[in-house]
Amino acid sequence: MKTADNLLTIAVTGLNAIDSPGPGIAVIRGLREGLDRPVRIIGLSYETLEPGIYMRELVDKTYQVPYPAAGSAALLNRLHYIHEKENLQLVIPNFDAELNNFIRISPELKAMRISSFLPTAEQLGARDKINLYRFGKEHRFLVPRDRIIYSPAELKECAETLGYPLVVKGKFYDAVLAYTMEQAEKAFYKIMAKWGLPVIVQEFIQGTEVNIAVLGDGKGNTVSAIPMRKLYITDKGKAWAGITLEDASLIRLAHDFISATQWRGGCELEIMRTKNEELYIMEINPRFPAWIYLSAAAGQNQPAALARMALGEEQPVFEHYEAGKIFIRYSWDMITDINAFHQVSGKGEW
Repeated sequence: MKTADNLLTIAVTGLNAIDSPGPGIAVIRGLREGLDRPVRIIGLSYETLEPGIYMRELVDKTYQVPYPAAGSAALLNRLHYIHEKENLQLVIPNFDAELNNFIRISPELKAMRISSFLPTAEQLGARDKINLYRFGKEHRFLVPRDRIIYSPAELKECAETLGYPLVVKGKFYDAVLAYTMEQAEKAFYKIMAKWGLPVIVQEFIQGTEVNIAVLGDGKGNTVSAIPMRKLYITDKGKAWAGITLEDASLIRLAHDFISATQWRGGCELEIMRTKNEELYIMEINPRFPAWIYLSAAAGQNQPAALARMALGEEQPVFEHYEAGKIFIRYSWDMITDINAFHQVSGKGEW
């Protein structure tokens, strides 16, 4: 463990603390509270109005980075510039769409002495929504049946095979429940316009949704697993309040997932529990969820644990957490100055 007077500089993405928030701010809170040394947080943003940019009590400095579509070379070039200014020691990306680029450049980052703790490209691809049903069959997990489609003409066959309602999903984000063909077609075009092709059409599973924040060490060991049930859900399907659960079957499922995949880093399992107590894996999000600060409140600070493992430090497996911890999000009008906005939009940093 490094001494407390040794400053640790960490770059974090996902600063869009909006009604559909990224995980970045929650990750930063965990890092600041869970690491026993001074921490300097460098925000990496995509938009000029991401609230985390202006939350100077949490984010010390922010640089804009290229959108993931620009490719890994553009990202690496920008990180070279940021590293020269900030001497980064660790980077924690928090969006699905950016992970491929960060994984591709991880050898170059390591050569620059910037640590990361990411899944492999193979691990990332295996749990992709497009491959989820095949992944479930291979590892004997319950996963809803699905169809990967490229045209609305394929929706008729989906309805005949899977039945109504259909769950129409984007390849990165968003899901729409469709009870009719008209609704399914509308959802297809909306999701295609936002996320591109293919579109995933999934069998609807009736039950109670629960989520598990999981941290794996890349060797098949589950460092932490915290189950949470949503108490309040927004119209976008996002948790606005949730409570930690004590449930051995959910913890066992998390351990089975980590053991089967040798997952390295944080992830979120979205689970549907049926009335027969069957546990279906609906999605596997390959990064920390936006509610990850709840793990710290419950006694297993996953962001801080990931940072320690990334830096090659000892991180014991967590054994206990507190059930009944509740998080509740709220809106707060933050005031900043136009000069700050001009710095971000004009110079790409502030």
